[in-house]
Amino acid sequence: MRKIVLIALVLISGVLFTARLFYLQVYDASPDSLSQNSAIKVMYDYPQRGYMFDRNNKLLVSNQPSYDVMVVPKDVKPLDTLEFCGLLKITKEEFKEILRKARVYSPRLPSVVIPQLNKADYASLSEKMYKYEGFYIQRRSLREYQVDHSANVMGYIAEVNNAIIENNPYYQMGELIGTAGVEKEYEEVLRGVKGVKYIQKDRFNRDIGPYKEGLFDTLPVRGNDVQLTIDATLQKYGEELMIHKRGGIVAIEPATGEILALVTAPSYDPSLLVGRDRSKNFTKLWYDTIAKPLYDRVLMGEYPPGSPFKTLTALIGLHENVVDTLDTFSCYRGYRYGNRTLGCHSHPSPLAMVSGIANSCNAYFCNVYKRIIDKYPNPREGIDHWREGLLSFGLGDFLGYDLPSGKRGNIPTSKYYNKIHDFPAHNWSSLATISNAIGQGEVLLTPMQMANFTAAIANRGYYYTPHIIKNIIGPDTIPQKFKEKHYTTVEPENFKPVVEGMFQVYKRGTASSIQIPGIDICGKTGTAENFTKINGKRVQLTDHSIFVAFAPKDNPKIAIAVFVENGYWGSRWAGRIAGLMIEKYLKGEITRTDMEKYVLEGSLEAEYAKPYSGQPFSINK
Repeated sequence: MRKIVLIALVLISGVLFTARLFYLQVYDASPDSLSQNSAIKVMYDYPQRGYMFDRNNKLLVSNQPSYDVMVVPKDVKPLDTLEFCGLLKITKEEFKEILRKARVYSPRLPSVVIPQLNKADYASLSEKMYKYEGFYIQRRSLREYQVDHSANVMGYIAEVNNAIIENNPYYQMGELIGTAGVEKEYEEVLRGVKGVKYIQKDRFNRDIGPYKEGLFDTLPVRGNDVQLTIDATLQKYGEELMIHKRGGIVAIEPATGEILALVTAPSYDPSLLVGRDRSKNFTKLWYDTIAKPLYDRVLMGEYPPGSPFKTLTALIGLHENVVDTLDTFSCYRGYRYGNRTLGCHSHPSPLAMVSGIANSCNAYFCNVYKRIIDKYPNPREGIDHWREGLLSFGLGDFLGYDLPSGKRGNIPTSKYYNKIHDFPAHNWSSLATISNAIGQGEVLLTPMQMANFTAAIANRGYYYTPHIIKNIIGPDTIPQKFKEKHYTTVEPENFKPVVEGMFQVYKRGTASSIQIPGIDICGKTGTAENFTKINGKRVQLTDHSIFVAFAPKDNPKIAIAVFVENGYWGSRWAGRIAGLMIEKYLKGEITRTDMEKYVLEGSLEAEYAKPYSGQPFSINK
């Protein structure tokens, strides 16, 4: 019996010893355990972030060295606070608050004291860091922009906050993360993988070398470079054309869905959000609630599309077989219904489809729209069929592009009209929604959606999801969804008269004065009513200027949408800008220097000041 007990004790002791050894060698050596071990200091080695290039391999953004002053609160020893604060260029009160926050975050883990020292500050401070135990300098890389444009495309990086740290254990306090644009959408591609070193400490809290001879140390892995679809020359030119104006430009390659230019105005120099002045500069941009330079109008702005929407009214009318290309409608300076009139400018009458598009006749498209809705037993069914056709062009929902922000726009439903007209207590007809015919009413689109439906027309019935990434240099691949065609519900043969109508807009229609020599452009002018509230009253402001186009007519290389807030009418500002952008992209030079001079020297700042100055607005001028 004693022998059995002895053997059992030996076996139990062996099992316990083995288990403890396993715990110490395997479990206790896990990264999480090591980071909580007070005898081990964890140091991170941050990788170079991936570069960005444009579609022609022009470098847009690279990296520059940066230095952060870090603190591990539990290692801090008494120090000359006044001297240290003088070196850091902060007050004693600020220093105390920084330490308090660092202790709250973690006594054992490093926190940032002062981020992004420049080389001069680093040089003067590094010589004296030995005097301040618990503090050290961490080398990182910051963005270095090679261009002064494309801020809304590239985005920016910023320090992680507590919410990000709680949701993603990869990040520690003081680390950087993509916060907007491509930086945010492709964060995991660009950031790389940080390396880590575990330093053993003795009982006097002194470093004595790598833990277990560096067995668990890892090297940083550089982030992947990315090539964007943006043409840097075209993007810069677009931003120059939009100086002293508000709005946006979206240019897409119809054959691929690649975004050639994505201009929002006003914008800012991306280098403003780098370095120690970043916080001050960001605050200034954020609180500019009038110009809103951080507001991406091409993705977030929802506007009435105006007359470019008439092309879709025509296409759905053809698809629903309620109109053909020879049907004509008369226009008596507008479309009259009841005691109301949707006014129209002077032009020949009656008009068929091609001339209706060329002359942007409101009466023509109101008649076509009424036929679409009235085709069905009740207007509710008609609205829903009309809406279904529009959704197939990517309207009324997110397009799925690879940029982090955006709005759905609005294509109203029958349920919406039932609600506002209190159906079934009160019935409603197609005339209650007639403004939809000409891109007013409840219809709202983003400039991105306007460019996308223009690309679908250019392709005669399909589009690719717009995207900003052209190539990821490394093992990653472009998402398959960017290579798939999305077909509209409209038959390919029905696009021919609409394309011809858009071609005639330039030849003899509302854009005849802004033709570009040597390029067959198909376009559509647009003027959209513009309202706001001033002192609680709904006030009509100067109309928006809108233009959509693609070129050449056959085998198109570029589709574009231009939206200029308070820009009077379509051809005045947006049409000129669209023509110049098309010529710049296709020819590489400008022949209509008269148009270029008009746009570059022109300003709408006086218009934007009118809500505050009390000056009168220009309506349908």
